[in-house]
Amino acid sequence: MTAPFQDRVNTALVAIALAGLLAGLALSLAGLAQPASVVWTAGVLPVLAALLLEIARSLRAGEVGLDIVAALSMTAALAFGETLAAAVVALMYSGGTFLESFAEGRARREMSALLARVPRTATRHRNGALDEVPLEDIEPGDVLLIRQGDVAPVDGTLASDRAVLDLSALTGESMPARLERDAEVMSGATNAGEAFDLCATRRAADSTYAGIVRLVEAAQKSKAPMARLADRYSLAFLAVTVVLATAAWWITGDPIRAVAVLVVATPCPLILAVPVALVAGLSRAAHFGVLIKGAKPLEALARINTLILDKTGTLTDGRPQIVAIEVHGDLADREVLYFAAALDQASKHPIAQAIVAEARARGMVLPVPQQIVETPGEGVAGTVDGRRVVVGGIGFVARQAERPGWDHHLREPGSVIVAVSVDGALAGHLLLADALRSGTAGLLAGLRENGIERILLATGDRRAVAEAVTQGLGLDAVRSELSPDQKVLLVLSERKNGPVMMVGDGVNDAPALAAADVGVAMGARGAAASAEAADVVLLVDHLDRLLPGLEVANGARRIAVESVVVGIGLSIAGMVAAAFGYLTPVQGALLQEAIDVAVILNALRALRITPRAQPSASDAKGQSL
Repeated sequence: MTAPFQDRVNTALVAIALAGLLAGLALSLAGLAQPASVVWTAGVLPVLAALLLEIARSLRAGEVGLDIVAALSMTAALAFGETLAAAVVALMYSGGTFLESFAEGRARREMSALLARVPRTATRHRNGALDEVPLEDIEPGDVLLIRQGDVAPVDGTLASDRAVLDLSALTGESMPARLERDAEVMSGATNAGEAFDLCATRRAADSTYAGIVRLVEAAQKSKAPMARLADRYSLAFLAVTVVLATAAWWITGDPIRAVAVLVVATPCPLILAVPVALVAGLSRAAHFGVLIKGAKPLEALARINTLILDKTGTLTDGRPQIVAIEVHGDLADREVLYFAAALDQASKHPIAQAIVAEARARGMVLPVPQQIVETPGEGVAGTVDGRRVVVGGIGFVARQAERPGWDHHLREPGSVIVAVSVDGALAGHLLLADALRSGTAGLLAGLRENGIERILLATGDRRAVAEAVTQGLGLDAVRSELSPDQKVLLVLSERKNGPVMMVGDGVNDAPALAAADVGVAMGARGAAASAEAADVVLLVDHLDRLLPGLEVANGARRIAVESVVVGIGLSIAGMVAAAFGYLTPVQGALLQEAIDVAVILNALRALRITPRAQPSASDAKGQSL
C-alpha cells in the first residue's frame, strides 16, 4: 500500500468515525436510541476492519503492538451493546493513527532528485556532426562532447588533451581534478573547465553513477526499522489489560465490567501523546533550520550513539579559500591578491572564482582585465592597469614569464598553490585550501555532551588530506579513500556500537545516508541525492545546526516518554476503578478522553523546547520556515 493511499485511508477513517459519533449523538438526543446505536456501529466497523487488517500485517511481520488493545476494546463494546463507548474509542484510535501518519510527512520523493541530476541525453560525435541522443543509445566506443558545466553521463576515457573535473560529489575531493588525455572519467563528474571529448567505455546503466543509484535503493530497503516508542510498551500494557479485564469478569460475572476495563485501557495516551510530542518536536527543529522527515527519524535521532561525518562540504566548507599569501617581490600581499583577482574575473575556474570572492570580501574594487588569454586547466594571462599579469599553476606562470628556474614550493595536503607574476617577475603565491568549518571542535564536544560516544570521519579524499584537516579534533577514527559502497559497509559495521548517524552532502554519501539509522544531509549546497536519501536535512548550510536539532529531538522524546508514563499510570488507575464497578463503559471512555487531553497538553510542551546551543546571529535569516 502506497503512502499517499494510506494517508487518504486514514483521513477517511477519521471522518467516518467522527460523523458516526456526532450523528448517533444527534439521534440519541432526539430519543431514537435504536437508530443511534446502528449509526454508532456503522461508524465503528470501518475503523475496526482497518485495525484488524493492520494487526494481521503486524503479526505476519512478527510484531505485537498496542493496536490489539484498541481492537479488543471496540469488539467487546460492540458485542455487549455498548455502541457509544465503541464509537468514542473508534474516534480516538482513528484520530491517533491519522496524527501519526501526518507526523511522518511524505517528505521523500523516492529517487527522483538523484535520477534527475543525470542528463537524459548526451551529445555524440557521429559522421563529422553532433547528435543529441538518449543515454540508452550510447555504446562503448562512442565519443561524446562534454560542455562546461555538464555532468559526464557515462564512464569513459578523456579523448581531449586535458580536462578539469569537479569530483566532489563522487569522491569527496574538494579541489578540481586536472586530467590528461586517456585518463579515466567517472560518470557523475562535473566539467569545471573547457569542453572536452569523452570516449565511452561503459553503457549508462553500467556506469559509476547508476551504481550509486542502485546502492541508495538497496540501502533504503535494507535499513533496519526503528520500533515505535509506543510499541515498546505494548506487550506489558496488553498483558495487564487482559488480566485485569478477565479477572473483573470472572470474579463478578459481569461482562460489562470487562468492557469498561478495556475501554479505559484503550492506549490513547500512547497512540496520541507520542505523535503529538514528536510532531511538536519536528516543528521546533524546523525553527532552527533542521528539517526532520517524520516522527520516526526524530525519535531515532534521540537515540544515536555513533556519528560518522563526511569531510568535503560537511566538516569542511567544501569550497577553496585563501589561507595564506606569500609575497616574493616589492608588492604587498594585498596588491598580489588585487592583481590575481582582477585577472581571474575572466575565468570560470573554481579556484579563480574563489580568489575573486576573497578580494571582493576585502572590499577591493577590481578593474576590467584586458588582452586575456586563458589556457584551460593551466592559468590566465592578461593586462591589469597596464601591467602584464599571469596567474595559474607554478609551472605555467614560470613558462609565461620565461623563468623556468622558479622552484615548485611544497604545500600542505589538500591545498593548492596559485602563482602570480607581474611584469615578468614572481609577485607571490596564493595558498588555497578547503578550510575546516569554524567552531567544529566546539560542535563535536557539544555532540558528545548530548550522548554521542563515537565520532568518525569517512571520506573519499586522500588519507594525508583527511588527517591534516582533522588534526586536533579528537575523532575516534579517520577512514579515507572510501568508495560509496565502502561508506555503507562502515555504517553497517558501526551498528555494533549502537544506532548510527551519518552526515554528508555529496552524491557519494547518499547510499550511506540511506543505510544509517539517521542520515543527515547539508541541504543548502549539498547534492539533491543526499537530501533525498537523508532522514534529516540542515536547511542552512551550517553544521552547527545539528546540535540544536539533537537537543530538540532529545527533549521531544523525553516529553513523549513523560506523557506515556503519566497517561498509562492514569489509565491503569481508571482500569482498576472500572474493574470494581465505579465506571461504566461510557464513563470510562469519557475519562479516557480527559486523560488524552491532559497528556496531549503535556506533549505540546515540545513546542517550547529551547536548545542550549543557539544558531549564530549571522545565520538568523532564513532559519524559520
